[in-house]
Amino acid sequence: MLYYSTNQQSPKVSFKEATIKGQAPDKGLYFPERIRELPKDFIKNIDHYSKEEIAFRAIQPFVGDTIPTEVLQSIVAETINFNFPLVKITDSIFSLELFHGPTLAFKDVGARFMSRCLGYFVKDIKKPVTVLVATSGDTGGAVASGFYEIEGVDVVILYPSGKVSSVQELQLTTLGKNITAIEIDGNFDDCQQLVKQAFADEQLNQELFLTSANSINVARWLPQQFYYFFAYQQWTDKGRPPVVCVPSGNFGNICAGMVAHLTGLPVKHFVAAVNANDSVYKYLETGSYQSQQAVATISNAMDVGNPSNFIRILELFKHEYPQVKNVVSSFSITDEETRTTLKNIYSKYDYLLDPHGAVAFAGLEKYLQKHLNDKGMILETAHPVKFYDVVEPITGQKVETPETIKGILNKKKESVKLSPDYHSFKQFLLL
Repeated sequence: MLYYSTNQQSPKVSFKEATIKGQAPDKGLYFPERIRELPKDFIKNIDHYSKEEIAFRAIQPFVGDTIPTEVLQSIVAETINFNFPLVKITDSIFSLELFHGPTLAFKDVGARFMSRCLGYFVKDIKKPVTVLVATSGDTGGAVASGFYEIEGVDVVILYPSGKVSSVQELQLTTLGKNITAIEIDGNFDDCQQLVKQAFADEQLNQELFLTSANSINVARWLPQQFYYFFAYQQWTDKGRPPVVCVPSGNFGNICAGMVAHLTGLPVKHFVAAVNANDSVYKYLETGSYQSQQAVATISNAMDVGNPSNFIRILELFKHEYPQVKNVVSSFSITDEETRTTLKNIYSKYDYLLDPHGAVAFAGLEKYLQKHLNDKGMILETAHPVKFYDVVEPITGQKVETPETIKGILNKKKESVKLSPDYHSFKQFLLL
């Protein structure tokens, strides 16, 4: 399997090269040269396979021969060694809980998979690898956990000051060792822009061995397919494929779901639920895409005004607007609607959503109001405790704290504060 740049100005590379480089030299994102359909018998008999077998079969065509079979099987097994339960909320809406990993967020899967792939690929490289990652919330903690104490890899995480939850901040600022957190006086798009500028800086790349752990990296992006296969395995009405609603910020998660669908996984329709950061929603309404400045909401991990992975969705469908519209719909959910949904679902069904799950639930509910014969699922991407300061005032109830969070609540935050000025960031990296 080879990968080309979405900007079409860089040579094709293997999965190994795409993982190590992160972003193509022409500033495009790497994209698989082809998406192969999985055997129909595999999909038909998916109930008979283990999670490890499903994940291996889903990812192996994209990895090719860059990782030996037994090594890849081990990487996959370590990546998904926790549960992904599909839980009924209402008669027509289910929740795929993706928060049972070490940092209680869906990004554990991509971070764990990528860290292990990168660790395998760089074992013979003589100088340390520096992983750059921008986060609007959960990516930072998942990457910090996934790469913690990985030999030969240093991690630099950029996050917007005051715009991540207190639990998210502790997860990415309290590990130390090979993990460094940089607190940027700006928004997520500022953080993401600094990372992109670093990759485009030839001088910096001569001095440092840089790669990315954002979902622009194929090894972070592609394993997110696993969620959708695990969900379908648990879906009891196989004759009526689900509508899948994904709370979407940088659009890597839903794009990975679309890749899984193109390999043969049954999905009736995708719904991209967004908050006030609605550039993709407006594209789907008008056919015209315009990036925008990110605005702060209570579903902060989705506060992205110019989502990097949307170009991959366009690439999947050859930039044909009617084809994109045929596969995915979108709804923009306000903070008020998010609060109302979170409160109502808790009081009516005794199910506690996090703010991002509430955005997804509201979006799916709006879609199903016009498609009464369909059923669907939301991707519940984070444990509510990560947003207890939002959730508890809405429900009036204290969120139970998992043991993994209790251990960090009294730790001291360690971060470096910088302005969103590239020169300052570059100088820090070169110290």
